[in-house]
Amino acid sequence: MDQERRTVIIREIDYWRRNKLLPDQYCDFLLNLYAVQDQERTPSGWTGKAATAVQKSSGKHWLLAFGAFSLICLVALYFNAFHPLLQTALSLTVVTFLLSYGQRKRAVNESAGLSIIGIGILYKLGIGLYMLHLHDIQAWGWTAAFLAGCSVFWIIFGMGAGIPLLHLGGWVAAILVYALLLAKNTADPAWYEVQLYWVPVAFVFGWFSWFVHRWSKPASAVLLLTGVLLWFMPEVHAAIILAEQDWIQVQLIVKIGLGGTMLFFLRKHWIAWVA
Repeated sequence: MDQERRTVIIREIDYWRRNKLLPDQYCDFLLNLYAVQDQERTPSGWTGKAATAVQKSSGKHWLLAFGAFSLICLVALYFNAFHPLLQTALSLTVVTFLLSYGQRKRAVNESAGLSIIGIGILYKLGIGLYMLHLHDIQAWGWTAAFLAGCSVFWIIFGMGAGIPLLHLGGWVAAILVYALLLAKNTADPAWYEVQLYWVPVAFVFGWFSWFVHRWSKPASAVLLLTGVLLWFMPEVHAAIILAEQDWIQVQLIVKIGLGGTMLFFLRKHWIAWVA
């Protein structure tokens, strides 16, 4: 029995089930019977599927595959010799292809689509930093500007594509840019000044979480989590950037106590924002 006829029969069995023309146990038996036949005819696993695809491929497919592989190798080998505008155009083309293909793949396989999108995001970050190093652009301002651009893109794309983890990654990148700006423009701040740099921003994100929850629960959850990260950033700032270890443990204990208390008494509100 060919594949087309089997597909028609399976559709008929589904129709019988939906319209109660046959008992469910009979429909299950018939579907399992044809599924077993399909499994016997089709190799299992990704290796079996790959082998089947290779067997069915034509000379044109092989030519296109080797041509594409050769083009990729050529571009990779001579990438440094290209004009910066051409390098930028090629990089954006690759990123656009990966993101668009990943979005289409999500409709069929969510995990595979997200993996492809993740590769595109990491490629964008990596190739951008590599190009800054390649063209000897070492000023911290350019790095901060690039990370800020990545942050904005990740936030917009993450919200538009419905990927909360990417949305959160955009805000984390923005936090890193803010920390970099503070490190370059402040000299030996006092402990209370470091708290003032971060804690008010944490409350702003908490307010944003309340503001957007009526339109998007996932976005509200991401903003609330970003606010929690900002709540503890003064201690991270002092430990990493200022290399100060005095009283950090005490500050952390106090901050954990205050934060936990606020979350407990406001739990009916923020749970409604994110759930």
